Amino acid sequence: MGRTEWLMLLGLALVWGSAFMFIKVAVAHFEPLTYVWLRVVMAAAALVVILRVSGKRLSLPLALWGSVAVLALLNNIIPFILFGWGQRHIASGLAAILQATTPIWGVLAAHLLTRDERLTPARLIGVLVGFAGVAVMIGPQLAADDGDHLLAQIACLFASFLYALAGIHARRFKAQGVGPMELATAQFVAGAVMLAPIALWVDQPWNGLTTSLYAWGSVAILALVCSAIAYIVFFRLIERAGATNSLLVTLLVPPVAIIVGGLAFGEQLGINQLGGLLLIFAGLAVIDGRLANRLARLGQ
Repeated sequence: MGRTEWLMLLGLALVWGSAFMFIKVAVAHFEPLTYVWLRVVMAAAALVVILRVSGKRLSLPLALWGSVAVLALLNNIIPFILFGWGQRHIASGLAAILQATTPIWGVLAAHLLTRDERLTPARLIGVLVGFAGVAVMIGPQLAADDGDHLLAQIACLFASFLYALAGIHARRFKAQGVGPMELATAQFVAGAVMLAPIALWVDQPWNGLTTSLYAWGSVAILALVCSAIAYIVFFRLIERAGATNSLLVTLLVPPVAIIVGGLAFGEQLGINQLGGLLLIFAGLAVIDGRLANRLARLGQ
């Protein structure tokens, strides 16, 4: 990767790492359903405008919208709600570490659901090392029967699993000729429409809707910067540097989230959580394979 690609990668890491701070602020003032709906609506509106300005139109065949709705559930609505609820009970840095397990879940899901991405011995080792990291982090809560804290971590892990399923589900749209910008816009539009009646009925946000500028600003940043703009940058990075290089952002987001959480909220992670982070990183490195290949070449 060249300088431009590295700047794009670091920029994404800063944006997505900081997103956990903004989520924590947002869910302190909004109910999780309302926060997610506002975020999805704002992101959808921004992406529709960007799509039109770029000279494109959102004209998907009607038959595809069912699949788009599934993608919105897997990639936006349910994970956003789970991370929002989870961050009411755990540190933002810990939530970011748990989200870093997405590629590990992805390897398992791809092996079970696709024919061209099989689980090799090296990838299996990486998966086992990564799950060992999860066990190191969650084990103390299992022993202590720490209800909300444990459930919050499980919620974030399940959300990460859904992200992995979303990545596999999204592969079908390429064969249908749907570009990444159109797909990103469509999933947010579908998510906004599906979530509206649920959020309005369950939360009834008009009763005591917050006037906090910090809360509204956090939701706006999450929607416009962390969702709409970040999606565009990420797709451009994939085009310029490839999908494998682009996924390096997974390794950079947790350290940013930990630093930002410490500065903003005074959060401190325990030894077991930092140890779990290192094991997850090690598992991801084994799954990726490039580090092992370089070490092998150096040893020749």
